[in-house]
Amino acid sequence: MPYTTLDELTKRYGELILIQLTDRGDVATDTIDADVVAEAIADADAVIDGYVGGRYVLPMAEVPPLLETVAKAITIHKLHVYEPSPKIEADYRDALNTLKDIARGVITLDIAGVTPATTGGGGARVTDRARPMTETSLKGFI
Repeated sequence: MPYTTLDELTKRYGELILIQLTDRGDVATDTIDADVVAEAIADADAVIDGYVGGRYVLPMAEVPPLLETVAKAITIHKLHVYEPSPKIEADYRDALNTLKDIARGVITLDIAGVTPATTGGGGARVTDRARPMTETSLKGFI
């Protein structure tokens, strides 16, 4: 399940910018190239899965709104062949920082039916072993 779709990207950024970023043929068609968008969405999904996969069970049954926003920012950045605008670049950096915070556990996602993966540790471990120095083993020294 992708974190964003072509329709959501069109609502967020507009059809014109998507045409400008995806119509890469020798002859301009003035339409959005869905294959180019699908590839950028797949790349963004891979980045997101790489960060959140250590904490959450994938694939997610439902996409949290935060990850939808992150996916849009990463996807539009990936669609740029040349240098993106400062706003697109800033949104991309913010999205990566958000993913890093999710990976570190600073931000938790409220996903129904999915519990964050844990390392299994966290408590004190006590090992009871035989004491090497006892009253009987030190006879003659005391």
